[in-house]
Amino acid sequence: MAFAPTLADVTTRDQANFLPSDFESVQAGELAAQSFGRADQASATIVVKRQDSQELTKDDQTAIGDLGKDIDGAGIDRVKTVLTGAQFLSPNKKVQLVTVGLEGIQDDPKLVEAVKEIRERATDGLAGTDLEYAVTGDVAMFADNADAFDTALLIVGAATVVLIIGLLLVIYRSPVAALLPIVTVGVVSAIAPGLVAWLAQAFGFQVDQSVQIVMTIVLYGVGTDYIVFLLFRYRERLRAGDDPKTALVAAVARVGEVIASAAAAIVIAFMALLLAVFGAFTSFGPGLSIAVVLMAIASVTLIPAVVSLVGTKVFWPSKSWQRTPKGTVFQRLGKFTGRRPAVVAVASGGVMVALALGMLGFNTDYDQTGQLPSDTESARGLEYMEAGFPAGALNPTSVFVKADGGTLDEQALAAYAQKLQDVPGVGGVMPSPTGQPATLNDEKNIAKIDLLLDTSPYANESLDLVDGPLRDVAHKQAPEGSTAKVGGLTSAFADIREANNRDLWVIFPVAGVLIALVLGLMLRSLVAPIYLMLAVVIGFFSTMGATVLVFQGIGDRPGVSFMLPMLVYLFVVAIGTDYNILMIARLREEAKLGHDPRKAADLAVEHGGPSVGAAGVILAGTFASMLLAGVSFLMEMGFAVSVGILIAAFVMSMFLVPSLTALLGHAAWWPGHGDRATVPPPSSEERDRVTVG
Repeated sequence: MAFAPTLADVTTRDQANFLPSDFESVQAGELAAQSFGRADQASATIVVKRQDSQELTKDDQTAIGDLGKDIDGAGIDRVKTVLTGAQFLSPNKKVQLVTVGLEGIQDDPKLVEAVKEIRERATDGLAGTDLEYAVTGDVAMFADNADAFDTALLIVGAATVVLIIGLLLVIYRSPVAALLPIVTVGVVSAIAPGLVAWLAQAFGFQVDQSVQIVMTIVLYGVGTDYIVFLLFRYRERLRAGDDPKTALVAAVARVGEVIASAAAAIVIAFMALLLAVFGAFTSFGPGLSIAVVLMAIASVTLIPAVVSLVGTKVFWPSKSWQRTPKGTVFQRLGKFTGRRPAVVAVASGGVMVALALGMLGFNTDYDQTGQLPSDTESARGLEYMEAGFPAGALNPTSVFVKADGGTLDEQALAAYAQKLQDVPGVGGVMPSPTGQPATLNDEKNIAKIDLLLDTSPYANESLDLVDGPLRDVAHKQAPEGSTAKVGGLTSAFADIREANNRDLWVIFPVAGVLIALVLGLMLRSLVAPIYLMLAVVIGFFSTMGATVLVFQGIGDRPGVSFMLPMLVYLFVVAIGTDYNILMIARLREEAKLGHDPRKAADLAVEHGGPSVGAAGVILAGTFASMLLAGVSFLMEMGFAVSVGILIAAFVMSMFLVPSLTALLGHAAWWPGHGDRATVPPPSSEERDRVTVG
C-alpha cells in the first residue's frame, strides 16, 4: 500500500457530477458556462451597513465605492471582478453590497487566502467611518466553518477512541481486549484508502471527498462489532471447558458465518447506492463496500491469528473467562422472553411503532447555513443582508434565456423579467452591471436574469416556488423564439430534493430484497427473512421518528437535514442488520441443539444478548460523541445513528426477533427447517461446566 495512490488522486470535487444532465439546474449551469464562463465560480460578498442601522448617506456610499475600487485594484490573487454602486444598494438604503467574483471553487486554499485579504482591505478601507461590514458568501462560509468542523472531527475522533477503549475495558476488564479493535481497525484503515484508490483507477469509479471520513466511521463500527462477536463466543467456549485452540476454532466456525453474512448484507446495502441518481450518494458505494470486505477478511483471519498467539491472555488480567456467571441480567431477560414471547413482541414492537409515529411530522431541511455555527463573520453577514434585502439575495435564482436563433430583444427581456418578478414569492430582480434587469452575453443570444426570493434560498418554500410556479412562468412566458432554464442554488436543491426522494424509493426496496436473499440463503428459510426485514424497516422509521421528535419537536428546527435518511440507512439499516443476523443465527443454533422454540429464544438472548448489547453500546457511544461537535448537522447525525443503533440492538434484535421466532416456532424456518436438531440437547451440567486454574 506504500506504493498505492491516495484517495485524493481519485477524489472528485465536480459538483456537476452530483446530478445527471437531464435536470434543469444542470442545464442552466451549462448555459452559464457557455455564455458567461462562471458556472462553477465562487464569490465573496461584503455587506456594509451603518453602525446605528440608519440609512446610508451619500458619503457612506462614496466610501463603499472607494472600497470596491481599492479591492479591484489591489491585485489580489483569484479576484476577477468587483461590483458595487447604486444597483447594489438595498431598497431601504440601509445596506449596500460589494460583490467580489472569484476564480475557482469554494474549498480552494487560494480562495480562502483571497477572502482573508479582502477582509483586511475592508477593515482598513472603512476605518474611521461610521460603517461596519461582514464578508459572507460560499468561500467565506467555508473558511469560517473549516475550523469548527476540524475541531468537531478532532473531538469526535478522540471521543470515539476513548469510548471504545473505556467500554471494552468495562466489558472485558482487559487492556489487551480493549486495544485489539483499535489496533486492528487502525491497520485496516491504513490499507483501505490505498486499495480503494487502486481499484478506483482500475475500474474508473469516482470517490467523493467525504468518503475518507465516513469510511473510518464504518470501519470502527463494523470492526468493533465483529471483534466483539468473536471474543464473546471465544470466551463462551472457554467457559464451557474447551482448550484455547479448540475454543478459537469453534468461535471462528460459528461467528465466521455470521461475519460473512453480515458483511455481505452491508456490502449489498452500500452497493445499492450505485442506483442513486444523486452523485453524492453514488460515490459512497464502491469505496465503503471495499473497506467492509477488507474488515471482514481481517476479522476472520488476522484477529483469530492474533488471539491464537495470545491465547487466554487476551483477557488478562481478568479471570472472568474461567467461570460462567450466574443470575445475569441476560439470563433473566432470556427466561422472560422464552416464557412470555407474546408480551415481549407486543412491548418491543409497540415501542418501535410509537417512535415511528414521529415521522408524521417529518420535514426535510436544505438550509446549509442554518446547520453551521452562528457566531462567525459570514453568519453575521447574512444577518446584515436581511436588514435590507430579500432573504434570497446572497444566492439569486438565475433564469437563463437562450434564443432559438438570432439575438434576444432587450425590451422583450425587460417585460419577461417583470412577469418573473410578479410571481408570488419573488422579492425582486437584481439589476445587471448596466442597470438593466438582464445580463446579455457578447453574442446577445443568451441572457441571465437574477431573481431575489422572499425566503431563504434553502427553505422548502423556496424549493417549492422554484420547482412549481416560477419554472412554470419561466417556461411558458419566455420571449417568443427563446427557451428558458431556471438555475442557481435553489433550483439545484429543488432538483436534489427530487433526486433524493427518487433514490430513497429505489434504493431501500432493492437493498431490502437483496439483503433478504442473503438471509434466506444463510437460514434456508423464506419466512424468517420476511419478518427480519420488516423489523429493519420499522427500525428505520422509529429512528427517524425519534430524531424528528427531538429536533423538530423539542428543538423547534424547521426540519432535519435532507442527508439524514440516507445516513440512517447507511449506518442503522446496514450495520444494524449485523445484530439481527447474529441473533437469528444463534436462535437457529440453539434449535439445532434440540431445544424447543421458546427455550431456543431463552438461550439465544442469554448467550447472544451480551455480544449484541456490547457491540450496540460501543457503536452507539462512538456516534453519540458527535453530540459534542457543536455543529447542527453532526449533532443530528450523532443522535439519529446512536439512537438507531440502540433500537436495533436492544429492542429489535434482543427482544422483537427472538420473541417473534419463538411465537412462529418451526414455521419460522420454513421450508428449509434449519431448526431441526442435529444433536441431543446438552444437560444443564454440561452447559455449566467451568474451567479451573
